[in-house]
Amino acid sequence: MTSDDFSRSTAPADVVRRQYLASAHGDLEELRATLADDVEWTEMAGFPLAGTYRTPTGVTSAVMERLGADWDDWTAHDDTYVVDGENVVVLARYTATHKSTKKAIDVRVAHHFVVRGGMIVRFEQFVDTAKVRDAMTA
Repeated sequence: MTSDDFSRSTAPADVVRRQYLASAHGDLEELRATLADDVEWTEMAGFPLAGTYRTPTGVTSAVMERLGADWDDWTAHDDTYVVDGENVVVLARYTATHKSTKKAIDVRVAHHFVVRGGMIVRFEQFVDTAKVRDAMTA
């Protein structure tokens, strides 16, 4: 598959991978391009940004922009994909350093995406929220 094919692919794993790449490069416009207009993006209870966000702009402003404001080099490193139809589960890890405490994290995470028609329609995060909160506490 050429990079042009990848950039237009509607295969669920390709759409999700483009979302991770856009996030890693801080390209919020490209990240929003992977999200359906009616996306439901849920950050886990106990996570600093816990809640469900809707719309591509709502997701990037409530999640990615806030993470960028509070953390240096926040990155989700995707490493294992499990695909079942429209469901994509990604095992990954977050790395970052909290801007005020200077504490680093390196924590495992699982993400569940639902992709329909080449767009992410639902996302749910699973993470050890205690490790993230510990890094935020002086």
